[in-house]
Amino acid sequence: MNWKFYGRDTELNTMRRLLSRQRWFFCAISGRRRIGKTSLILEALQSLPQASKAVYLQVPDSDERDVVSVFADALEAAAPLGLPDGVQPHALRRFSDMAKAIGALCRAGWVVILDEFQYFNRKSLSAFTSLLQAEVDQLTGSAHGGIFVLGSIHTEMTALLEDRSSPLYARVTDRMALDHWDFRTLFQVFDDQAVTTPQDWLSLWGLFEGVPKFYRDCANQGVFADPETSGLSMGMRAVQALFFSPSAPLAEEAGTWFMRELRGASVSILRLLAQQQPCAHQQLSEAYQQSTGDEKPIANYLNTLIDRYRLIERQQPVFAQTTGSRQARYQISDNFLAAWLAAVEPGVQAARVQPMARALEITALKLAVHEGHVFERMVRKLMAEASRAAVGDFALTEMVTGYWNRPRDAARLIEIDIVAMNETDRTVRFGSCKRAEGKHDRSSLAKTEQHIQDFLATSSGKRFKGWKQEKALYAPSFTAAHRQTLEQQGWRCVDLNDYHRWLCA
Repeated sequence: MNWKFYGRDTELNTMRRLLSRQRWFFCAISGRRRIGKTSLILEALQSLPQASKAVYLQVPDSDERDVVSVFADALEAAAPLGLPDGVQPHALRRFSDMAKAIGALCRAGWVVILDEFQYFNRKSLSAFTSLLQAEVDQLTGSAHGGIFVLGSIHTEMTALLEDRSSPLYARVTDRMALDHWDFRTLFQVFDDQAVTTPQDWLSLWGLFEGVPKFYRDCANQGVFADPETSGLSMGMRAVQALFFSPSAPLAEEAGTWFMRELRGASVSILRLLAQQQPCAHQQLSEAYQQSTGDEKPIANYLNTLIDRYRLIERQQPVFAQTTGSRQARYQISDNFLAAWLAAVEPGVQAARVQPMARALEITALKLAVHEGHVFERMVRKLMAEASRAAVGDFALTEMVTGYWNRPRDAARLIEIDIVAMNETDRTVRFGSCKRAEGKHDRSSLAKTEQHIQDFLATSSGKRFKGWKQEKALYAPSFTAAHRQTLEQQGWRCVDLNDYHRWLCA
């Protein structure tokens, strides 16, 4: 089935207005790699009645000579469109030539796209920003053309564009942050590609979250076609085609987009966290010391992974007072990275010395564990999106969280997956998430019920005194019979089919 441009309606309309307003712009767009920053710009350019001419440069993490050379190649590729007078690719030698060429292109109404712009924060490339500033200052207020700077490392983009000491401080005219596809868009993709099974939705989201490029790779590799012929689940078909096959497009993806940026302790922390997420600081610190023999505190590494790279998220239980709470837990914030480290990479390593069938079996077992972790995260995001769209069965007034404690003895452990609040209606929902509906058995229900009652006896839980209380169970799908049985026992059942119906109505 042919692939098309999906979603991004709000961002696309914003981009079209930017390109149509007859005023020069300097627009910064941030977002993880492969999230579709360049595709969004190109889609907007192509959809306008009079499309602007554009030149695209993916900035290499290299030196001045290499960057200028790659830019010259980009100009050569755009030459058939008719480069402005004075822009001669073969004459570019240094950053000053490159900056002047960008200025000339903009004055002629061209759009210049500089991808991976954060590399200009490197010492070896930093001189370019002063030269670009001189051109930007001359272009400000003119009527045509513009520059897009795209970046995937938040703090380095901030340093280049928002730090008062930066040459480009206060020069940006427009900003946009591009996030994953929302679930409404994902459900549209699944419908178009005839992916109809909720378990497949979870498997694909657990691998690729909402990264457009990865789903397009699935379509190009035939993952969505004839799923019954291979005998593999949809998730494992995707793993085999995109990571294990001779032409696998994602075989080196994790290494090229994050291993290149990280070294040493940061990589070790991510690997450990992928195996036991979510986990507390002390648990992670002990695992790090045991595996590496390094007794150095990991706090600085954790903060870098959270604040600079945004690869780890810090989770707090409901009503936690500070971000430094000792009850905080940590989880890898990118499904693709977590799936790679926890399941796919071990399988790829095994395939080098073991039969392919065994390597895929190893990966499948580990992916099942990974999906159990990410399903809870999926439910929280679905609840938030449905609430924003004024659909679904629970209107939120706060972001969905959970509750867990740090007891000294296991008998006092309290853990609740979902704590959702509607303060307006004074309603609280407690939820339990399981990867398979059968996991919501008598033992699990009794344990969840006990944890809810124990929580309501805590100082945090007592805040819900007098509130209406709901109990909910979440799974990828429920059979009608099992749903009826559970609901007769006082549990509300919600699955991915429900969210598909609510969000796509």
